[in-house]
Amino acid sequence: MKAIVFDRFGGTEVLHEAETGIPEPGPGQVRVRIKAVGVNPVDGKIRSGSMAAIFPVPLPATPGSEIAGVVDALGEGVDQVKVGDEVLGWSDTGAYAEYALTTPAAIAPKPAGLDWTHAVALPVASDAADRVLDLLDVKAGETLLIHGAAGALGTIAVQLATARGARVIGTAGPGNQEYLTSLGATATTYGEGLVERVRALAPDGVDAVLDAAGKGALEDSITLRGGTDRIVTTADFRAGELGVVFAEGPQRKSATRLAELARQAATGRLVTTVGATYPLAEAAEAQRTSDAGHGRGKLVLTVA
Repeated sequence: MKAIVFDRFGGTEVLHEAETGIPEPGPGQVRVRIKAVGVNPVDGKIRSGSMAAIFPVPLPATPGSEIAGVVDALGEGVDQVKVGDEVLGWSDTGAYAEYALTTPAAIAPKPAGLDWTHAVALPVASDAADRVLDLLDVKAGETLLIHGAAGALGTIAVQLATARGARVIGTAGPGNQEYLTSLGATATTYGEGLVERVRALAPDGVDAVLDAAGKGALEDSITLRGGTDRIVTTADFRAGELGVVFAEGPQRKSATRLAELARQAATGRLVTTVGATYPLAEAAEAQRTSDAGHGRGKLVLTVA
């Protein structure tokens, strides 16, 4: 099968297409013929080697863990799904490939009304959004500030927070202000003057902060909160130096929750946004865009 591989750590130039063996499912495993792969910022961090100390990866390696596709083989003892089922979720093996292995507990049914690229925008972002909102203990009536609110995680976090009854102030570039408003957020731009803009929008202060951008907003967030309490970042590795929580805990990978959100996405109750799609062979270009911090929605690889 075709797969994207890196044999050494480095920039996106280390990614290349290779022919590898099709994985065979072991007991309790499922093989999926992949239709779409989610590209996440962590993929580039793993490829670069910057996470090697906390997330060691034996080389050669295939990036990715977020898939949508069709079940095409079952391991011994699997009866929760069947061959031909359309699913989305997390893989056990590298996802930038034509096939990947997973388990029934890590995949959910893909509704017929949800296309492959929008389906694969859900697993990682929805899991992270739920975990962080729980970690921040966001409640109805509170004000949550989200940095990078137009990205894949931000898009889902805005909607899940407003569903809890919270008010969301979201930061994004000028071109994404209307987009954030359409998601239910109060939009503002990032950069110089952020503290003053947020204070004007929330005179009584913000109750919690999610930094999904990693673009140097932690200091302003601390100023707005008057300390480091109830600030979480998923993207800024300076968190420890500043006394801020970095949300790096294990993914929950709840197939039940993912199935619920997939149904909402299929009916339009939950908006999923695909910023750009790339064929599998252009994975390096997709990661270049991801590394630079793209403006809106999810980056997706499509597999023929």
